[in-house]
Amino acid sequence: LVESVESGGEPVQEGGSLRLSCAASDDTHASVCMAWFRQAPGKEREGVAAIYLVDGRPFYPDPMKGRASISQDKSTNTLYLQLNDLKPEDSAMYYCAADPRADCYSRNDFTYWGHGTQVTVVT
Repeated sequence: LVESVESGGEPVQEGGSLRLSCAASDDTHASVCMAWFRQAPGKEREGVAAIYLVDGRPFYPDPMKGRASISQDKSTNTLYLQLNDLKPEDSAMYYCAADPRADCYSRNDFTYWGHGTQVTVVT
């Protein structure tokens, strides 16, 4: 398991924005992809955004296009997720994940997972 720290998950107002961060540990240095997933109570885990570390290409599921932005600071090995125009349905536990497989951008069964951080959107 990757030891990651995710911060910035304080409650936010509907329509607002927040940025999540994830500090990757040394054992994820061979990762090809990093991603953010989320899971709300009673719902299945879903992908929010992913980044292909080879060339920096981001991937977003259709519901998140235009509202999510994933980025990586290589100097600090930190992954970020910017979420804008937040809605109550964005409330969930958000997880940072990493994977070393070449086809990781098409997978959701990532190898390394963080412990998660709660995002709550209030009206």
